[in-house]
Amino acid sequence: MEKIVVNILFLSVTGLYDLSKRGIYADLMRQFVRNGHKVHIVSPFERRTGRKTEMYESGGAQVLCVRTLNIQKTNHFIEKGLGLLLLEYQYMHAINRFWGNIRFDLVLYVTPPITLNRVIRHIKQRDKARTYLLLKDIFPQGAVDLGAFSQRSVFYRLFRRKEREMYRLSDHIGCMSLANVEFVLRHNPDVDARKVHVNPNSIEVQEQRVVDKNAIREKYGLPTDRPIFIYGGNLGRPQGIDFLLQMLEQYEHDDTLFFVIAGSGTEYPKVESWFLTHRPQNARLQPYLPKEEYDLLVQSCDVGMIFLDRRFTVPNIPSRLLSYLEYRMPVIIASDPNTDIGRIAEENGFGVWSESGDAAHFIANVERLMNPQTRKEMGERGYRYIRQNYTVDKTYSIIINSLK
Repeated sequence: MEKIVVNILFLSVTGLYDLSKRGIYADLMRQFVRNGHKVHIVSPFERRTGRKTEMYESGGAQVLCVRTLNIQKTNHFIEKGLGLLLLEYQYMHAINRFWGNIRFDLVLYVTPPITLNRVIRHIKQRDKARTYLLLKDIFPQGAVDLGAFSQRSVFYRLFRRKEREMYRLSDHIGCMSLANVEFVLRHNPDVDARKVHVNPNSIEVQEQRVVDKNAIREKYGLPTDRPIFIYGGNLGRPQGIDFLLQMLEQYEHDDTLFFVIAGSGTEYPKVESWFLTHRPQNARLQPYLPKEEYDLLVQSCDVGMIFLDRRFTVPNIPSRLLSYLEYRMPVIIASDPNTDIGRIAEENGFGVWSESGDAAHFIANVERLMNPQTRKEMGERGYRYIRQNYTVDKTYSIIINSLK
């Protein structure tokens, strides 16, 4: 007899404090709430917030925020590493303290990190719960690709062991794309292929209200008479920031287009330093914006940019793609050749791709997107694609159907 899934435990390492806010995890949790599930979310209060562990209700879900060390967007690698290793003990203690009498039917969790195995195993064994991994990052190999440590290091052996254990604990593994599925199975032959499938990033696509694009551009000091290419989101090491800056320098005297770099992250100081040195007339660096304001800024632009470090051997699908598609924008992608994000964009006609570091190919793609009709057609195809493939109702259905 099929088990009825009522109580959901979602383990998050992002600041999932308010379910009324937009985001791939908040949108998915709202979908579970709408379908009658009792949702319990564990999320960190990082040390920098100064807040203590507490529990409250948000959007029909119970949210338990646990005080942790700084584990996101920090260059203090010792604190981050220690914080990630301590996380499972802190989460376990908080869950037992606040929800010790609740029995969970399903445990959902996301990579990164891969350091929550004790919590997952405890709930799985205690409650006979099903376990589902949303695989958003393949670690530690991704860190090896970027030179954080080598495959011969003690860190790699420690985290690789935890990665394998997480795969064993997971009844189902949802990957962002087919390339991710193939990578996991190729490098982990002991993983049962039947439990690994595609479950991509998704959002709750909203009806778009008419916005005054010129007014938004004027608010941020952007031109109204030329196409604007925007890079929005995390500015970290995985994003191939050096090539992004190389391309900005290539175009810094071109008055036929404009670039906006909007976001935050560990590489923000490097980007800021470049802007202070070059003082480009056709580019703007915009610090972090709240989601609502960021979405309006994106809507006022014409092309969405995605950069990934050329050294990656693991396939990545950045979630920033979703905002671009939702607002009917074509995408220009410069990435490593191992991810399939470029192939997906080109095969479905909503974007163009070049390998990161290939300046000539990137420049040719920019020229292609200078055509307004090309941008319009690609943008419409992208909007249809997100409607058909990247909505939270589909992610929810994949998760629930996998449990049958």
